Amino acid sequence: MPKFVSWLARLCVCAAIAAPVLSTPVNAESGDGVSYQERVQQYQRRNAERLQQNRAAATGPERLIQAKAAPGIDSRELGCMTEAIYFESRGEPVSGQRAVAEVILNRVDDPRFPRSVCGVVNQKGQFSYKGNVGKIRKGAAYNTALHIATEALSGAPRVLTDGATYFHTHRVNPSWSRKFTRTTRIGAHIFYRQGARRVASN
Repeated sequence: MPKFVSWLARLCVCAAIAAPVLSTPVNAESGDGVSYQERVQQYQRRNAERLQQNRAAATGPERLIQAKAAPGIDSRELGCMTEAIYFESRGEPVSGQRAVAEVILNRVDDPRFPRSVCGVVNQKGQFSYKGNVGKIRKGAAYNTALHIATEALSGAPRVLTDGATYFHTHRVNPSWSRKFTRTTRIGAHIFYRQGARRVASN
């Protein structure tokens, strides 16, 4: 029995020491005068600010595609031109991508084709990628296509294709290619135009 009393006495002493700590309210003031709740709010505000900064820095496909056009360039035309360059020639050298842009603008200037970049790009049966590809992915290939499209629509000289209005990859041999004059080959693409011109040797 004395052992039980001694154990009970020690238990009471421990409870008396712990009671002030356990009874301290959650929002008690800390040594620097900031409550727990205020610290939580500060932490939440900092997290919200970081999340907002991360979203602003994001450059996903949607954000890139909606990039503003340079002054004097229609943003819709820029989008159509970029899309065509990206899907038709992103694996080509820069000169090959510029050549595709030339073909599109040569068609815009030709009365046999639609009078706008989007009209040319969306003309039925003219561009092989239509309906066969997914979304544009962000990255270097898209940025290059966007840059080339901006240059082309800003009036860059068309000196690569000798006025070509058609092209195809060297892996195919379409019947229409025999009706037109071959002007050049750049990368994997062969370019043609209607009308009498010398046949390119390259």
